[in-house]
Amino acid sequence: MIEGLSPTPETPLALMLQFVIAVLAGISGQVVAAFFNVPSIVFLLIFGILLGGDGLDWLHPQSLGLGLEVIVALSVALILFEGGLNLELRQLSTVSGSLRNLVTLGTLITLLGGGMAAHWLGEFPWAIAFLYAALVVVTGPTVISPLMKQVQVDRQVSSLLEGEGVLIDPVGAILAVVVLDVILNGNAAPLSVASGLLLRLGIGGGIGALGGWLLGQFLKQAKFLSEGQKNLVVLAGVWGLFGLAQSIRSESGLMTVVLAGLVLRASSIPDERLLRRFKEQLTILAVSILFVLLAADLSLASLFALGWGAGLTVLALMFIVRPLNVAVCTWNSGLNWRQKLFMCWVAPRGIVSASVASLFAILLTQRGISGGEAIKALVFLTILSTVFLQGLTARWVAEWLDITSKQATGAVIVGCNPLSLLIGRMFQERGESVVLIDTDLAACKLAEQEGLRAIASSALDTDVLEQAGLGRVGTFLALTSNGQVNQVLAQRAAEEFQPPRVLAVVPGDLSQESEPVAIATSAASSSTPSPTSPKVQPAFVSKMPLKTWNRYLDDRDVRLGETVLQEPILVEQQVHLATLIADGKLMPLLVERDGQLQVASTEVLQEGDRLLYLWHNPKSKMLKRLGGSNPNARLMPERIAEVETLPQPSVEIEQLLSKSIAAAPVAEEVEGDRPDSTVPDAVPDATPDAISSEPQSETPQAAADALTSGITPEDVSEASVS
Repeated sequence: MIEGLSPTPETPLALMLQFVIAVLAGISGQVVAAFFNVPSIVFLLIFGILLGGDGLDWLHPQSLGLGLEVIVALSVALILFEGGLNLELRQLSTVSGSLRNLVTLGTLITLLGGGMAAHWLGEFPWAIAFLYAALVVVTGPTVISPLMKQVQVDRQVSSLLEGEGVLIDPVGAILAVVVLDVILNGNAAPLSVASGLLLRLGIGGGIGALGGWLLGQFLKQAKFLSEGQKNLVVLAGVWGLFGLAQSIRSESGLMTVVLAGLVLRASSIPDERLLRRFKEQLTILAVSILFVLLAADLSLASLFALGWGAGLTVLALMFIVRPLNVAVCTWNSGLNWRQKLFMCWVAPRGIVSASVASLFAILLTQRGISGGEAIKALVFLTILSTVFLQGLTARWVAEWLDITSKQATGAVIVGCNPLSLLIGRMFQERGESVVLIDTDLAACKLAEQEGLRAIASSALDTDVLEQAGLGRVGTFLALTSNGQVNQVLAQRAAEEFQPPRVLAVVPGDLSQESEPVAIATSAASSSTPSPTSPKVQPAFVSKMPLKTWNRYLDDRDVRLGETVLQEPILVEQQVHLATLIADGKLMPLLVERDGQLQVASTEVLQEGDRLLYLWHNPKSKMLKRLGGSNPNARLMPERIAEVETLPQPSVEIEQLLSKSIAAAPVAEEVEGDRPDSTVPDAVPDATPDAISSEPQSETPQAAADALTSGITPEDVSEASVS
């Protein structure tokens, strides 16, 4: 044991070191979990056990005394408030029936099933068995929410699981308190048990709803406060409401903070996203400290002392009680069997179960009632089993069931212009839903004439995006003529709705300075997101000449082409396509990969990809009339000879292609490191003679980098000059 960390002398230094070690271990667990992309609770539990009495013996949570209970109470209140603040009522409305059943009927099924399993398999007395069942009724947002972000299942399933985790936590905790009261005070009448449960829920819900509304109204009027001060006002208000409810009726504060978060989210306060980020950071800190402290206080000997019956109890809870719960509560829902099966598998327990079980163990021991430590050990065994088995395998199960959001289809496109109408029609012809959004009513009517659904409103309004169904589609595309607006819209869509693919067009033929951005929201007025943000990809090419290609479409000077990339000539095709893009003759639109249609971006094309593109095919008006061109005829994909026929490379280009194949690892260039250049109106065809006779600019290579990842501008210049 390190000197100064002994639990005996409760000096200020010793207590400070205990808290510092807990913080360091908790944040380290978060960092390691993020590196390995696994639920953070896995490493928080491991680090806590390693630092506890059965490990390095550095952490002794009991030395904190009553301070541990205070830390647990305030931290759980903050965690549940953040969970309620992140819940979106509009999303929950789509699964409201199933969610209501899970929180009410599902709670009863888990209580009865878990109690019988603990009694018959774990050989616990009935009272202790039902206390265990009440403790593991909850699932918990501290595990579910990060897990859903990592797994990225479809929106309906994630909303239902997150809603269950937040709303069932206070219900389960209050239910556990009621069961504990029955154990401590002897046999109680069923009416008093039910009244105690409803009274706590009613008091907590009333204080939370009223307090959340008052807090929201104050934040709307308090324009004299800075953003940081508003965040602290909310923190003080949450703990104040929690303390008020707890002083009126014990454990009613949990429902208070959940309802306060829900009401505050519905109030649409200014700078809401900044508030959620602040509360998320505090929640991560609270979860990190709590799990480390509670795991450090766990005795491994008590886990092994439970015997095989405890393991069978946990397995019964996971493989019998949970599937029965989901089957009954989602009987008449619109969920398919794949979604229901995933919900059966994912129900990890979290911080509320651990914290309440630790407090109950202390209370039962103080009252001289046996079973307190056994209950705590069994609850932690349930947490460890569900987190490690379900949390670590959730991604594989979701991919096996094919319910990840990456498989989501459909698109929401902002901007009604010729290019967006073409892309929308191509998605719709594959049976995928498409919604266009534009503030121009005439443009929306034109889209509706094309058979596309259009909403005449601002995409900066999240209600409009929700109405468009952004939470259920696979692609969001910002395709207006203003690049800054596109970037802001895409970043906001990525943060608010997390669609699998978010793309923004950055026009290369418009002056951004001449088109000021007028955005009437404080969130959008913050720093402009980078087009190379990990959540937002540039659509089509890095600098899209949107105005030019829209004019081509209006003038019918384009053909819709398709080509498939093949392994024997993959690199040659990539270079050829990049050259045509740089010459302004070809614009990639969509890529069909693994049977799924995606908007083309700067990602490298792969073998087997089917590329749909626009080919600039200028014709004079006389030729159009003589050829009988129909202005209303729809473009249909076709093979274009100029694209399918690859030019014969010179010796230097052959060496360059060989070099690109052998290059490893691939070097990535930063867009800002390349000198900006302008594509000329007419570039000679990329024939061997042209390549060898005159040097090429680096602009064609800028497009080639988006398709071939091993060729540099210097290589092209050297090969061209030689």
